Amino acid sequence: MSTQNSKNRPTPTQARAARRERRQNRRKFTRVFIGLAIGSVALLLILGLILPMLGNLGGSSDKTPNGPGKQIESDGRDHIEEGSEHPPYRTVPAASGWHYPQPLAPVSWGIHTEYIPEEKRIHNLEHGGISIAYNCPEPTSDDCNQLIESLTSIVDRAREAKLKVLMSPYAGMPNKIALTAWTFIDAFDEFDEDRIKDFIKAHESSPNAPERFSN
Repeated sequence: MSTQNSKNRPTPTQARAARRERRQNRRKFTRVFIGLAIGSVALLLILGLILPMLGNLGGSSDKTPNGPGKQIESDGRDHIEEGSEHPPYRTVPAASGWHYPQPLAPVSWGIHTEYIPEEKRIHNLEHGGISIAYNCPEPTSDDCNQLIESLTSIVDRAREAKLKVLMSPYAGMPNKIALTAWTFIDAFDEFDEDRIKDFIKAHESSPNAPERFSN
């Protein structure tokens, strides 16, 4: 029996190798555990920065909103050729109605420095987008520059969150600021960040838009 046991007992060299392997495994486990812990903390910090922005600016929803803003009866969604005549829209800016097909529209999301014709803008609304239009009687004034800067900040953050939002000037419209989504409008004269964010959150890619999953 003693001879058999001695044959099964590891040699000193084998024992040292086994202890070394166990130490290496423990160190490897410790490194992996620390790496996972650091990664988890970093992920939580990133989510903590991103989620509030997404929550503030909104996103697609399966609920059909009935506000904020005023709901407008639809003018339809007929495609027309560029330059074609059509009946007047119900609102200024328009929230639905006759518009150009691709490739004339929709226009790109984000900041525009020139007026976007209604026939192009409406195609963006049909895709679940939000239009922010502004009217500056004195385009070079400090008040106008401040308004553009404030609106740009909102649109930039919305685009960072991959939301379908565009902004452009609209000379001659009744109000200083007008928000439009498909069949919804909210127009006012004083900048109100929360009001704009609430509109985006409710209407961006909402089921009201006929083609909300299009870009």
